[in-house]
Amino acid sequence: MTGPSLVLVAAVGVLAGTGVTLLLERSLSRILLGVILLGNGVNLLILLGGRPGAAPVVGTAPIDRMSDMLPQAMVLTAIVITFGLTAFLLAVAYRGWYLEGNDEVEDDLEDRKVAALAARNELPAPDLGGEGPGDDPEQVDPEPFPRRPRRRGDTA
Repeated sequence: MTGPSLVLVAAVGVLAGTGVTLLLERSLSRILLGVILLGNGVNLLILLGGRPGAAPVVGTAPIDRMSDMLPQAMVLTAIVITFGLTAFLLAVAYRGWYLEGNDEVEDDLEDRKVAALAARNELPAPDLGGEGPGDDPEQVDPEPFPRRPRRRGDTA
């Protein structure tokens, strides 16, 4: 039995690499394309691990010459899940385009606060889970930054 061809391994690498690169973009349409490409790359990778052979139908070939049907079932399930995620991301992208006129993902309020603190070198030390004065949940302020009052016309 021979291993997977170099062309298929390269195709997996290109699909996965391009998919991850597109997932890191700000535009939802590019994120959607990244999900699709990454899903196809992973599906191809799963199929490369299967045993080649005859169709896995009893009576068509000896059992030791049949292909492995588990990777095929996993890929079929992954295709359905990717299709559902694609439909959801299309709906979110359409809604964003309808409301704001673009499909870019913006930073939320917490991201902006963390970026501002990082720019001023005021980030707190990370909590590593040890016992300390900040571990008591009654002593922690749930909202350290005051919220801006909502105005008419604000969207959620």
